[in-house]
Amino acid sequence: MFKGLTALVTGSTSGIGLGIATTLAAKGANIVLNGFGDAPAIESLRAKLAAEHGVTVRYDGADLSKQEPIERTIGRALSEFGAIDILVNNAGIQHVAPIDEFPVEKWNMILALNLTASFHTIRLSLPAMKAKKRGRIINIASAHALVASPYKSAYVAAKHGIAGLTKTVALEVAAQGITMNAICPGYVWTPLVEKQIPATAKARGITEEQVISDVLLHAQPTRQFVQVDEVAALTAFLASDAGASITGAIIPIDGGWTAQ
Repeated sequence: MFKGLTALVTGSTSGIGLGIATTLAAKGANIVLNGFGDAPAIESLRAKLAAEHGVTVRYDGADLSKQEPIERTIGRALSEFGAIDILVNNAGIQHVAPIDEFPVEKWNMILALNLTASFHTIRLSLPAMKAKKRGRIINIASAHALVASPYKSAYVAAKHGIAGLTKTVALEVAAQGITMNAICPGYVWTPLVEKQIPATAKARGITEEQVISDVLLHAQPTRQFVQVDEVAALTAFLASDAGASITGAIIPIDGGWTAQ
């Protein structure tokens, strides 16, 4: 499906980003991985993806909260592959606190990584997409791009910003063979979420089962976690030729959370 195309997936050394990168590689795309983690483990992952799927896989560990590393990352990818055909902005962080107690440095970091980084990757990737008259940009937003939760002011602000950025860019490039969409997952079952459950149970004095049902899945009518492979499959569809007429869409995949 994507043979000869190149995908850059930010935040792809684990979780949702890794699931997306794996799915795109399985469908023939060359991959640029990005994220933090143990260097030997990441190299093992890179080599495994390349060998299993017969594609070129590169790793770039740039800190996407800063402009210059982003520019170097995109420059290296363009130099090697000629274009980033599929750009998936997935990297993000979270911090929870009342706004009058919210650390300023946390606010700045969340906005930089969750919103401004996407501005930079998009602006730098678009010229090559325009030259090819084909491109797919997919922002992994959140249900919090559509609704708010208390104590998540920076995250909600950034994700609402991603929704606006998505719609604006979609209109700018609509006649140039480029689509721009945002996927808005609810709570996704990832290793990061799984690791948080015991600590949350201890802090709240409840069972781990109660954390899942009464805290994490309280807002999702299905009472089920979204699965990483579901987000990856939707991403692949939007990146495919079949998704050519879907642009400017803010698509929830949240077990009914935002339908309420």
